[in-house]
Amino acid sequence: MSEQELHRQTLLRNEFDLFLMRLPPRFTDPDALYTLLHSRFAEDPGWQNPFGYANLDVDDHLETQRRTNGSQRRDALRQLQLTAARTQPFTLLTVPDDVRAVRTTNYSNWRASSLDSSLGYLSLERSDDVDSETGGTLRVAITDRRATTNLNPLSVEFRRTGTLTGLVYDPLGYVFQDRLMPWLAETWEFSDDRSSTAQVTIRKGATWHDGKALTADDVAFTYRLLSDTTLGSDSDEETAPLPSPRYRGRSSLVANVNPIGDRTVEFQFADVTPSVARRAFTVPILPEHIWKERTDVASIAGIQTGSVTEALVTNNIPPVGSGPLRFVRNTPREEVVFERFDDHVLHQVDSPINDLVDQAGDAAFDTLSIQVVGSDVTAAEMVANDTADVTGTPVGADVIPRIGRRSESELLVQRSSSAYVLGYNTRNQHLNNPRFRHTLARLIDGEYIADAIVDGYGRPAVGPLWDTEWYPSELQWEERNPIANFLGSEGEIDVARARAAFREAGYRYEDGKLVGGRT
Repeated sequence: MSEQELHRQTLLRNEFDLFLMRLPPRFTDPDALYTLLHSRFAEDPGWQNPFGYANLDVDDHLETQRRTNGSQRRDALRQLQLTAARTQPFTLLTVPDDVRAVRTTNYSNWRASSLDSSLGYLSLERSDDVDSETGGTLRVAITDRRATTNLNPLSVEFRRTGTLTGLVYDPLGYVFQDRLMPWLAETWEFSDDRSSTAQVTIRKGATWHDGKALTADDVAFTYRLLSDTTLGSDSDEETAPLPSPRYRGRSSLVANVNPIGDRTVEFQFADVTPSVARRAFTVPILPEHIWKERTDVASIAGIQTGSVTEALVTNNIPPVGSGPLRFVRNTPREEVVFERFDDHVLHQVDSPINDLVDQAGDAAFDTLSIQVVGSDVTAAEMVANDTADVTGTPVGADVIPRIGRRSESELLVQRSSSAYVLGYNTRNQHLNNPRFRHTLARLIDGEYIADAIVDGYGRPAVGPLWDTEWYPSELQWEERNPIANFLGSEGEIDVARARAAFREAGYRYEDGKLVGGRT
């Protein structure tokens, strides 16, 4: 099925036993695990605990890591990851590399640019002898048509990375080289190291793409909308809040936001440390004059009535943001085009540009054209034939031999932070048994997947924090999975060992068939 329908069926309707998809890259942030695994989100849509997983120890560790720093937080995250690895709400299959074809004649600095982030596109460098026919257009070939039909940054089924909408909408801060640094915000300041209050000052002269001024009221509005997309509803009927599934973890850090003048906002946070609270600054800021009209309850096929608002289902075309790129036009399923927004702070010579902008760079292109193609092979051929500069969506390993046959195209391999996972619906019979899930996990050979399925362009791991400072030594992969070791070798299951493992988990066999378990 299409990725859009996959997301609707699994993340919005919970109609699955198991699903296979890639985790969004945000789950490499330790606090992002709060909404992914906490039981309070087990009935919420989106990537809010789609597994229906409930473990009181995990809940306690998730709460503790929000309230503590240093060794206490590190220990809580260690215990959290070990418990999750043993109880397996999901099984991490492999962390694939992102493989792309790039053309080096018009733009350079590809290897230093992480193209799974918005800032990666801004750090490209334009060649002095750029082809005059392209006119300064960065041409991107993709196989995912969703960006041409929907540009709503809050949409669950249309967004995974948010790379494109991140160029249209500015956050207060961006994570750059593992540091959160001001972007739309000029500064932010916490009262002290333990304070739950911070003042944020917006950059002077910030404007929306339609020319209206971006103010502190827009910032305060954004956080109110994310926490309840009905904004409390003006109707006489009492309705429950409908928070945005996307950014739920980050908006839940905020207790209240109050504008103080045109450019200053005061944040009051929940019971969290400033190091965790800063994560709230990474949500896209939305224009109040556009989004305040999108608070009515909406309906969508297959989704329970009253569970979504217009803000969550609008296609948001044309989008009005404040980011470095401005929407120009779209042809559904074929193309979407953006142009450089010259009034952005990034382009203002006299603006107080911070370290992040200095390092991220200016937009080297005048226009960004996203073209939809039917296959990875076609995307790679477009780069080779000079009708595209890069394959925006990573290509499969089977396409790699086709890349680099011409001197102008190169193979770009970058380490990804978006792992493939097998998710279990723990609301269902048997899958609600952690011993059963743990045994299922032992039927998967992570090393074989990394070597044979993705042709060595990937690596096995146990949890999503695998490449961060928060990953415990007990989960380091040394020749095999340290928690759920494979019941076989070189991709072949040892049937006798597998059946013994299911019996040990409390299940039985009748005529060679696994039929149920003892409770």
